[in-house]
Amino acid sequence: MKHQCLVAITAGDVSGIGPEIIVRAVTDPNLRKTFSPLLVGHPKIFQQASALTGHALPLKVVDAITRDREKNREHILRILETGHYPCLNPCGDEVLSAPRGRISAIAGDAAYQYLTAAIQLARSGEVDAIATAPLNKESLHLAGHPFPGHTEILAEHCGVQDFAMMLHLPESAIARWRAMIRPNTQPLPPLLNAKCGLSIAHVTLHTSIRSVPLSLSEEAIVDKVHLMARFLQSIQCERQAIAVCALNPHGSEHGLFGDEEERLIEPAVLRCQKTLPNVTGPLPVDTLIRRAIAGEFDGVVAMYHDQGHIPVKLIGFDTAVNITLGLPIIRTSPTHGTAFDRAWQPALPADPNGMIEAIRMATVLAEHGEP
Repeated sequence: MKHQCLVAITAGDVSGIGPEIIVRAVTDPNLRKTFSPLLVGHPKIFQQASALTGHALPLKVVDAITRDREKNREHILRILETGHYPCLNPCGDEVLSAPRGRISAIAGDAAYQYLTAAIQLARSGEVDAIATAPLNKESLHLAGHPFPGHTEILAEHCGVQDFAMMLHLPESAIARWRAMIRPNTQPLPPLLNAKCGLSIAHVTLHTSIRSVPLSLSEEAIVDKVHLMARFLQSIQCERQAIAVCALNPHGSEHGLFGDEEERLIEPAVLRCQKTLPNVTGPLPVDTLIRRAIAGEFDGVVAMYHDQGHIPVKLIGFDTAVNITLGLPIIRTSPTHGTAFDRAWQPALPADPNGMIEAIRMATVLAEHGEP
Protein backbone atom coordinates (compact mmCIF):
# COMPACT_ATOMS: atom_id res chain seq x y z
CA MET A 1 0.00 0.00 0.00
CA LYS A 2 1.27 3.45 -0.88
CA HIS A 3 1.01 5.81 2.07
CA GLN A 4 0.84 9.25 0.53
CA CYS A 5 -1.01 11.11 3.24
CA LEU A 6 -0.82 10.34 6.96
CA VAL A 7 -3.73 11.85 8.93
CA ALA A 8 -3.86 11.99 12.74
CA ILE A 9 -7.49 11.50 13.80
CA THR A 10 -8.28 12.64 17.34
CA ALA A 11 -11.00 10.91 19.36
CA GLY A 12 -12.47 14.17 20.64
CA ASP A 13 -14.78 13.82 23.64
CA VAL A 14 -15.03 10.06 24.19
CA SER A 15 -18.40 10.48 25.94
CA GLY A 16 -19.86 11.49 22.57
CA ILE A 17 -20.04 9.99 19.10
CA GLY A 18 -16.43 10.74 18.16
CA PRO A 19 -14.99 7.23 18.56
CA GLU A 20 -17.95 5.71 16.71
CA ILE A 21 -17.76 7.99 13.67
CA ILE A 22 -13.99 7.53 13.52
CA VAL A 23 -14.32 3.74 13.40
CA ARG A 24 -17.03 3.96 10.75
CA ALA A 25 -14.95 6.41 8.71
CA VAL A 26 -11.56 4.72 8.78
CA THR A 27 -13.07 1.34 7.89
CA ASP A 28 -14.99 2.77 4.93
CA PRO A 29 -13.44 0.87 2.00
CA ASN A 30 -13.54 3.76 -0.46
CA LEU A 31 -12.02 6.30 1.92
CA ARG A 32 -9.43 3.88 3.29
CA LYS A 33 -7.78 3.63 -0.13
CA THR A 34 -6.97 7.34 -0.15
CA PHE A 35 -5.06 7.93 3.10
CA SER A 36 -3.24 6.40 6.07
CA PRO A 37 -4.73 6.91 9.56
CA LEU A 38 -3.08 7.42 12.93
CA LEU A 39 -5.74 7.18 15.64
CA VAL A 40 -5.14 9.43 18.66
CA GLY A 41 -6.98 8.26 21.75
CA HIS A 42 -7.23 5.33 24.13
CA PRO A 43 -7.12 2.01 22.24
CA LYS A 44 -9.75 0.45 24.52
CA ILE A 45 -12.18 3.24 23.63
CA PHE A 46 -11.67 2.56 19.93
CA GLN A 47 -12.10 -1.18 20.55
CA GLN A 48 -15.38 -0.49 22.33
CA ALA A 49 -16.51 1.64 19.40
CA SER A 50 -15.49 -1.16 17.06
CA ALA A 51 -17.68 -3.60 18.99
CA LEU A 52 -20.55 -1.08 18.93
CA THR A 53 -20.39 -0.69 15.15
CA GLY A 54 -19.50 -4.26 14.22
CA HIS A 55 -16.51 -3.06 12.19
CA ALA A 56 -13.25 -4.92 12.69
CA LEU A 57 -10.50 -2.55 13.81
CA PRO A 58 -7.20 -4.35 14.46
CA LEU A 59 -5.16 -1.89 16.51
CA LYS A 60 -1.51 -1.66 17.43
CA VAL A 61 -0.37 0.89 19.99
CA VAL A 62 2.33 3.25 18.79
CA ASP A 63 5.39 3.26 21.03
CA ALA A 64 6.45 6.48 22.74
CA ILE A 65 7.15 9.26 20.27
CA THR A 66 10.84 10.13 20.04
CA ARG A 67 12.60 13.28 18.85
CA ASP A 68 13.42 11.62 15.55
CA ARG A 69 10.42 12.55 13.43
CA GLU A 70 11.48 10.45 10.43
CA LYS A 71 11.86 7.41 12.66
CA ASN A 72 8.43 8.06 14.20
CA ARG A 73 6.77 8.31 10.81
CA GLU A 74 8.45 5.15 9.55
CA HIS A 75 7.29 3.31 12.67
CA ILE A 76 3.68 4.36 12.07
CA LEU A 77 3.83 3.36 8.40
CA ARG A 78 5.31 -0.04 9.25
CA ILE A 79 2.33 -0.71 11.52
CA LEU A 80 -0.01 0.17 8.66
CA GLU A 81 1.81 -2.23 6.35
CA THR A 82 0.96 -5.08 8.73
CA GLY A 83 -2.75 -4.38 8.28
CA HIS A 84 -3.16 -2.79 11.71
CA TYR A 85 -4.38 0.66 12.64
CA PRO A 86 -1.72 2.55 14.62
CA CYS A 87 -3.07 4.13 17.80
CA LEU A 88 -1.31 6.76 19.92
CA ASN A 89 -2.54 7.20 23.50
CA PRO A 90 -1.02 10.46 24.82
CA CYS A 91 -2.69 10.27 28.24
CA GLY A 92 -3.47 7.55 30.77
CA ASP A 93 -6.33 5.20 31.59
CA GLU A 94 -8.49 7.61 33.60
CA VAL A 95 -10.50 8.39 30.47
CA LEU A 96 -11.92 4.86 30.59
CA SER A 97 -14.06 5.94 33.56
CA ALA A 98 -15.64 8.87 31.70
CA PRO A 99 -19.46 8.55 31.67
CA ARG A 100 -21.14 7.98 28.33
CA GLY A 101 -23.39 10.65 26.91
CA ARG A 102 -22.72 13.26 29.61
CA ILE A 103 -20.49 16.23 30.37
CA SER A 104 -17.29 15.09 32.04
CA ALA A 105 -14.06 16.80 33.10
CA ILE A 106 -12.23 13.51 32.51
CA ALA A 107 -13.36 13.34 28.90
CA GLY A 108 -12.75 17.08 28.43
CA ASP A 109 -9.15 16.81 29.59
CA ALA A 110 -8.50 13.75 27.42
CA ALA A 111 -9.91 15.55 24.37
CA TYR A 112 -7.51 18.42 25.03
CA GLN A 113 -4.54 16.08 25.41
CA TYR A 114 -5.42 14.23 22.20
CA LEU A 115 -5.60 17.49 20.27
CA THR A 116 -2.36 18.97 21.58
CA ALA A 117 -0.51 15.71 20.85
CA ALA A 118 -1.82 15.76 17.27
CA ILE A 119 -0.80 19.40 16.85
CA GLN A 120 2.73 18.51 17.91
CA LEU A 121 2.84 15.64 15.43
CA ALA A 122 1.63 17.86 12.59
CA ARG A 123 3.98 20.73 13.40
CA SER A 124 6.99 18.41 13.48
CA GLY A 125 6.04 16.64 10.26
CA GLU A 126 5.25 13.18 11.63
CA VAL A 127 1.77 13.48 10.13
CA ASP A 128 0.52 15.46 7.14
CA ALA A 129 -2.80 16.65 8.58
CA ILE A 130 -5.19 16.46 11.53
CA ALA A 131 -8.88 15.51 11.46
CA THR A 132 -10.61 16.03 14.79
CA ALA A 133 -13.74 14.44 16.20
CA PRO A 134 -16.01 16.81 18.20
CA LEU A 135 -15.25 17.93 21.72
CA ASN A 136 -17.63 19.40 24.28
CA LYS A 137 -16.89 22.95 25.43
CA GLU A 138 -18.41 22.49 28.89
CA SER A 139 -16.35 19.37 29.49
CA LEU A 140 -13.27 21.20 28.27
CA HIS A 141 -13.89 24.04 30.72
CA LEU A 142 -14.60 21.66 33.61
CA ALA A 143 -11.17 20.17 32.98
CA GLY A 144 -9.55 23.59 33.40
CA HIS A 145 -8.98 24.42 29.72
CA PRO A 146 -10.82 27.76 29.21
CA PHE A 147 -10.91 27.75 25.40
CA PRO A 148 -14.07 28.37 23.35
CA GLY A 149 -13.28 25.37 21.15
CA HIS A 150 -10.88 23.59 18.83
CA THR A 151 -10.10 26.64 16.73
CA GLU A 152 -8.70 28.74 19.56
CA ILE A 153 -6.62 25.86 20.95
CA LEU A 154 -5.11 25.27 17.53
CA ALA A 155 -4.31 28.96 17.06
CA GLU A 156 -2.62 29.27 20.45
CA HIS A 157 -0.52 26.14 20.09
CA CYS A 158 0.50 27.12 16.56
CA GLY A 159 1.32 30.67 17.65
CA VAL A 160 -0.88 32.46 15.09
CA GLN A 161 -2.94 35.62 15.43
CA ASP A 162 -4.66 35.72 12.04
CA PHE A 163 -6.89 32.66 11.77
CA ALA A 164 -10.47 31.82 10.95
CA MET A 165 -13.02 29.05 11.22
CA MET A 166 -14.31 28.15 7.79
CA LEU A 167 -17.14 25.78 6.91
CA HIS A 168 -16.79 24.12 3.52
CA LEU A 169 -19.50 22.37 1.55
CA PRO A 170 -18.10 20.20 -1.26
CA GLU A 171 -19.71 20.56 -4.66
CA SER A 172 -21.23 17.09 -4.37
CA ALA A 173 -23.13 18.19 -1.25
CA ILE A 174 -24.50 21.40 -2.70
CA ALA A 175 -25.18 20.42 -6.33
CA ARG A 176 -28.82 19.42 -5.79
CA TRP A 177 -29.50 22.66 -3.92
CA ARG A 178 -28.01 24.62 -6.79
CA ALA A 179 -30.32 22.81 -9.20
CA MET A 180 -33.37 23.63 -7.05
CA ILE A 181 -32.91 27.39 -7.04
CA ARG A 182 -31.33 28.02 -10.43
CA PRO A 183 -33.68 28.88 -13.29
CA ASN A 184 -34.08 25.73 -15.40
CA THR A 185 -35.66 27.36 -18.41
CA GLN A 186 -32.53 29.18 -19.59
CA PRO A 187 -28.89 28.24 -20.24
CA LEU A 188 -26.69 28.54 -17.16
CA PRO A 189 -25.20 32.07 -17.02
CA PRO A 190 -21.38 32.19 -16.83
CA LEU A 191 -21.71 33.97 -13.48
CA LEU A 192 -23.21 30.84 -11.94
CA ASN A 193 -20.37 28.57 -12.99
CA ALA A 194 -19.44 27.23 -9.56
CA LYS A 195 -17.32 24.08 -9.38
CA CYS A 196 -15.57 24.17 -6.02
CA GLY A 197 -18.40 23.96 -3.53
CA LEU A 198 -19.19 26.76 -1.10
CA SER A 199 -16.98 27.98 1.75
CA ILE A 200 -17.96 30.37 4.55
CA ALA A 201 -15.37 31.94 6.88
CA HIS A 202 -16.14 33.99 10.00
CA VAL A 203 -14.67 37.30 11.15
CA THR A 204 -15.83 36.82 14.75
CA LEU A 205 -16.51 33.40 16.18
CA HIS A 206 -17.35 32.20 19.69
CA THR A 207 -18.60 35.43 21.20
CA SER A 208 -21.93 36.94 22.23
CA ILE A 209 -24.09 38.75 19.68
CA ARG A 210 -23.83 41.86 21.85
CA SER A 211 -20.05 41.91 21.48
CA VAL A 212 -19.91 41.33 17.70
CA PRO A 213 -19.99 45.00 16.57
CA LEU A 214 -17.24 45.89 19.04
CA SER A 215 -15.16 42.91 17.91
CA LEU A 216 -15.25 43.83 14.22
CA SER A 217 -12.46 45.81 12.61
CA GLU A 218 -11.51 46.73 9.08
CA GLU A 219 -8.23 44.88 9.49
CA ALA A 220 -9.91 41.69 10.72
CA ILE A 221 -12.27 41.67 7.73
CA VAL A 222 -9.38 42.16 5.30
CA ASP A 223 -7.46 39.32 6.96
CA LYS A 224 -10.38 36.90 6.66
CA VAL A 225 -10.94 37.75 2.98
CA HIS A 226 -7.28 37.02 2.23
CA LEU A 227 -7.40 33.77 4.21
CA MET A 228 -10.43 32.74 2.16
CA ALA A 229 -8.67 33.65 -1.10
CA ARG A 230 -5.64 31.55 -0.18
CA PHE A 231 -7.87 28.59 0.62
CA LEU A 232 -9.72 28.85 -2.68
CA GLN A 233 -6.40 28.99 -4.47
CA SER A 234 -5.21 25.90 -2.58
CA ILE A 235 -8.19 23.85 -3.85
CA GLN A 236 -7.51 25.14 -7.37
CA CYS A 237 -10.59 27.35 -7.59
CA GLU A 238 -9.84 29.56 -10.56
CA ARG A 239 -12.65 32.09 -10.19
CA GLN A 240 -12.21 32.89 -6.47
CA ALA A 241 -15.42 34.91 -6.26
CA ILE A 242 -15.82 36.08 -2.65
CA ALA A 243 -18.83 37.86 -1.16
CA VAL A 244 -18.56 39.80 2.12
CA CYS A 245 -21.65 39.88 4.34
CA ALA A 246 -23.23 42.99 5.74
CA LEU A 247 -23.73 42.99 9.49
CA ASN A 248 -27.09 44.74 9.73
CA PRO A 249 -30.47 43.97 8.09
CA HIS A 250 -30.66 45.07 4.45
CA GLY A 251 -27.03 46.13 4.60
CA SER A 252 -28.08 48.89 7.05
CA GLU A 253 -30.02 50.86 4.38
CA HIS A 254 -27.29 53.52 4.09
CA GLY A 255 -26.92 53.92 7.84
CA LEU A 256 -30.54 53.60 8.96
CA PHE A 257 -29.80 50.40 10.92
CA GLY A 258 -26.16 50.88 11.84
CA ASP A 259 -22.91 52.28 10.49
CA GLU A 260 -20.66 49.19 10.44
CA GLU A 261 -21.14 48.73 6.70
CA GLU A 262 -19.94 52.23 5.77
CA ARG A 263 -17.37 52.53 8.55
CA LEU A 264 -15.73 49.06 8.51
CA ILE A 265 -16.95 46.57 5.94
CA GLU A 266 -17.01 48.66 2.77
CA PRO A 267 -13.50 50.11 3.35
CA ALA A 268 -12.22 46.56 3.94
CA VAL A 269 -13.78 45.35 0.69
CA LEU A 270 -12.25 48.26 -1.24
CA ARG A 271 -8.82 47.41 0.17
CA CYS A 272 -9.19 43.77 -0.83
CA GLN A 273 -10.31 44.64 -4.36
CA LYS A 274 -6.90 46.19 -5.07
CA THR A 275 -5.42 42.68 -5.26
CA LEU A 276 -8.53 40.47 -5.38
CA PRO A 277 -10.86 41.80 -8.10
CA ASN A 278 -13.57 39.17 -7.52
CA VAL A 279 -14.38 40.36 -4.00
CA THR A 280 -17.73 42.12 -3.53
CA GLY A 281 -19.75 43.50 -0.63
CA PRO A 282 -21.06 44.31 1.83
CA LEU A 283 -24.18 42.46 0.69
CA PRO A 284 -27.41 41.82 2.63
CA VAL A 285 -27.13 38.27 3.92
CA ASP A 286 -30.68 37.11 3.17
CA THR A 287 -30.12 37.48 -0.58
CA LEU A 288 -26.36 36.87 -0.55
CA ILE A 289 -26.73 33.29 0.69
CA ARG A 290 -29.25 32.45 -2.02
CA ARG A 291 -26.92 33.85 -4.66
CA ALA A 292 -24.01 31.87 -3.20
CA ILE A 293 -25.97 28.62 -3.20
CA ALA A 294 -26.99 29.28 -6.80
CA GLY A 295 -23.30 29.40 -7.66
CA GLU A 296 -22.48 33.10 -7.94
CA PHE A 297 -19.81 32.96 -5.21
CA ASP A 298 -17.17 30.43 -4.19
CA GLY A 299 -16.54 31.92 -0.77
CA VAL A 300 -18.47 34.02 1.74
CA VAL A 301 -17.02 36.01 4.65
CA ALA A 302 -19.58 36.19 7.47
CA MET A 303 -19.41 38.70 10.29
CA TYR A 304 -20.41 36.35 13.11
CA HIS A 305 -20.93 32.69 14.02
CA ASP A 306 -24.60 32.04 13.22
CA GLN A 307 -24.55 34.18 10.09
CA GLY A 308 -22.33 31.54 8.50
CA HIS A 309 -23.23 28.41 10.42
CA ILE A 310 -27.00 28.37 9.93
CA PRO A 311 -27.05 28.16 6.11
CA VAL A 312 -24.23 25.60 5.97
CA LYS A 313 -25.79 23.33 8.58
CA LEU A 314 -29.21 23.64 6.97
CA ILE A 315 -27.89 22.56 3.58
CA GLY A 316 -25.22 20.03 4.48
CA PHE A 317 -25.14 19.22 8.18
CA ASP A 318 -23.69 15.74 7.69
CA THR A 319 -21.26 16.57 4.88
CA ALA A 320 -19.89 20.04 5.68
CA VAL A 321 -16.30 20.31 6.85
CA ASN A 322 -14.81 22.68 9.41
CA ILE A 323 -11.37 23.87 8.24
CA THR A 324 -9.15 26.15 10.33
CA LEU A 325 -7.56 28.79 8.12
CA GLY A 326 -4.29 30.56 8.89
CA LEU A 327 -2.51 27.68 10.62
CA PRO A 328 0.90 26.29 9.61
CA ILE A 329 -0.74 22.84 9.67
CA ILE A 330 -3.84 21.28 8.08
CA ARG A 331 -6.81 20.70 10.36
CA THR A 332 -10.34 19.61 9.46
CA SER A 333 -13.35 18.27 11.33
CA PRO A 334 -17.05 17.54 10.95
CA THR A 335 -19.35 20.47 11.69
CA HIS A 336 -21.61 18.61 14.13
CA GLY A 337 -21.12 18.22 17.87
CA THR A 338 -20.71 15.38 20.34
CA ALA A 339 -24.40 14.29 20.16
CA PHE A 340 -24.53 13.06 23.76
CA ASP A 341 -28.21 12.24 23.29
CA ARG A 342 -27.41 9.43 20.85
CA ALA A 343 -23.84 8.48 21.75
CA TRP A 344 -22.93 4.82 22.41
CA GLN A 345 -26.43 3.60 21.55
CA PRO A 346 -26.57 0.71 19.06
CA ALA A 347 -30.16 1.59 18.15
CA LEU A 348 -29.10 5.12 17.15
CA PRO A 349 -26.07 4.71 14.87
CA ALA A 350 -24.11 7.90 14.24
CA ASP A 351 -23.69 9.14 10.67
CA PRO A 352 -19.97 9.16 9.75
CA ASN A 353 -20.31 11.21 6.55
CA GLY A 354 -19.05 14.39 8.18
CA MET A 355 -15.91 12.65 9.43
CA ILE A 356 -15.42 10.91 6.09
CA GLU A 357 -15.58 14.25 4.28
CA ALA A 358 -13.27 15.88 6.85
CA ILE A 359 -10.62 13.20 6.29
CA ARG A 360 -11.07 13.39 2.54
CA MET A 361 -10.65 17.17 2.60
CA ALA A 362 -7.54 16.88 4.79
CA THR A 363 -5.93 14.59 2.21
CA VAL A 364 -6.84 16.97 -0.62
CA LEU A 365 -5.20 19.91 1.16
CA ALA A 366 -2.15 17.82 2.11
CA GLU A 367 -1.66 16.63 -1.44
CA HIS A 368 -1.65 20.26 -2.63
CA GLY A 369 0.84 21.15 0.09
CA GLU A 370 -1.43 23.79 1.59
CA PRO A 371 -2.20 24.29 5.31
